[in-house]
Amino acid sequence: MKTTLAASRVSPARFRGPAIAATAALLLAVTACAPSTTASSSPDSAAAEGTGVPALGVNQAAAQLLPDSIKSTKVLRVAIPTNEPPTQYYRVGTQDMTGTNPDVARLIGQALGVKVQIKVTNFDSIIPGIAAGRYDMTVSSMTPTTKRMEVLDFVDYMQMGNSIAVAQGNPLGIKNQQALCGKKVGFLTGSYQLTVNVPDYNKACQAAGNAQIQTNDFQDTRQAISALTSGRLDAVLADSPILDFAAKQNPEISIADKYDFTPVGVGMPKDTGLIKAVSAALAYVIKSDSYRQVLGKYGLDSSAITNARVNFAQ
Repeated sequence: MKTTLAASRVSPARFRGPAIAATAALLLAVTACAPSTTASSSPDSAAAEGTGVPALGVNQAAAQLLPDSIKSTKVLRVAIPTNEPPTQYYRVGTQDMTGTNPDVARLIGQALGVKVQIKVTNFDSIIPGIAAGRYDMTVSSMTPTTKRMEVLDFVDYMQMGNSIAVAQGNPLGIKNQQALCGKKVGFLTGSYQLTVNVPDYNKACQAAGNAQIQTNDFQDTRQAISALTSGRLDAVLADSPILDFAAKQNPEISIADKYDFTPVGVGMPKDTGLIKAVSAALAYVIKSDSYRQVLGKYGLDSSAITNARVNFAQ
């Protein structure tokens, strides 16, 4: 996440293919230039109803770029990872997903005049799910990387960084990523931190004559935090919004460092034409008050971006 590993899809026939399936399997093992847009028509109140997401007008120019299959169904199936506030989580006592990622997905749906169906899945299951045709796209704090862009197209939609969480009082004196050498560190399975950061950090550890990071991966960050508070981990390295939120809620942990802010992107299958519509929609969304209201609602005003870049690898 900075979750940079996930994906999504629509109809199995459209998204399946040997190249996609093969590369998706490879990613598991390692496991945005939009057309000019003009706002148009009235807000799609049906799309916003009951979600707490500000209403946003349909952008007809973007909607016209949708693939025929989605124009026909008027539905976008969006893969979202499991419960991790504030980026995605269930409203108390319900199975309704809220958070920055579901809300941004709903803004995209409103801009395109389609209904958004949130499909909750583990982060490391998103890319295979896209390859299998179960989802149309993913909004999952996924960092666009060169490897992921072999199977997915990406459009930037916000930025976030890494945070290192430690036990309150920081008993081991961990101040930055260099101090993680030899430590027991928790990660989200398939995350950017685990698949991209750790290999680089381990090279630096070895060059300095230190032991490599002892990695422990979990299906959601809450499990990693639990392992940290019970003394089974020395630290957790994950997306800054998630760990920053957790530290405010849990007096047993604190944030030792926050760094490396980069954009994350909406991911979708290649060669389906969906990238044209989504990039146009996001170029419109990020200029809207609704976008700023959504980020502000979760305390992530500083995560706003001004350029929805297409396929810009991090």
